[in-house]
Amino acid sequence: MIRIKKAEIFLMMMLTFQLLSAQETTYKTITNIHYYDEATNASDAYINERCVLDLYYPTNAENFPTVVWFHGGGLTGGSKELPEALKNKGMAVVGVNYRLNPKVKAPKYIEDAAAAVAWVFKNIKDYKGDAGLIFVSGHSAGGYLTSMIGLDKSYLAAFGIDANDIAGLVPFSGHTITHFTVRQERGIPGTQPIVDSLAPLYHVRKDAPPLLLITGDRELEMLGRYEENAYLMRMMKVVGHKETTLYEMDGYGHGMTEPAFPLLVKEVHRIMKEKK
Repeated sequence: MIRIKKAEIFLMMMLTFQLLSAQETTYKTITNIHYYDEATNASDAYINERCVLDLYYPTNAENFPTVVWFHGGGLTGGSKELPEALKNKGMAVVGVNYRLNPKVKAPKYIEDAAAAVAWVFKNIKDYKGDAGLIFVSGHSAGGYLTSMIGLDKSYLAAFGIDANDIAGLVPFSGHTITHFTVRQERGIPGTQPIVDSLAPLYHVRKDAPPLLLITGDRELEMLGRYEENAYLMRMMKVVGHKETTLYEMDGYGHGMTEPAFPLLVKEVHRIMKEKK
């Protein structure tokens, strides 16, 4: 575990800005792209309404990386977003909407997350992006979805994609036990931890993509969120995974995205250099 103090976070953000602002790139945003096929959209009005994504991408660059970003909201709320901290960084950003409880229950929102990532794998080349440099990230509920589709290979396999082809997984403050909304769907109290097939911890494996876990301060986070992630880090190492890292953002609570975004950008560039 690496504990980062606020002064170090500020310096890292400034260095990242200076490094990446040197290159002038133009960008375009396309909104409300359906990521399911036409037949699926026509079969369900809620899918047609909700299962869309926004794509922000460089128009004068090639072979750029892409970050797929899942919003938070406890699997019951929230809306797709293109975080400002990820813009103008020489990469594409995909903001995803997915279906929500109570209109659907598990695993529908996980299936939606996988469908969106599969769409990116199958289509990013049309925008001159590199399908070998697709990263998946998100905050809170979005972090949970990130870990689920990255560690449980069955969700992406349903769309003909190997989860191991994800360049990197970067969940922000996500559940690693079964999500509290999933537990609520089953009548299980939020204080009762469960690790079953709908928990990222259940799917620890040696051959998973690089995993960068980021949480807020353990004393300021939501109940047990840091400790869940610490347990996932430990178990990934136990099974032999070589690239699991955990950052704890000192002084920040559950809303720790601002200081975490530079770590995500840094991870994208680290892995890009390793792949060259």
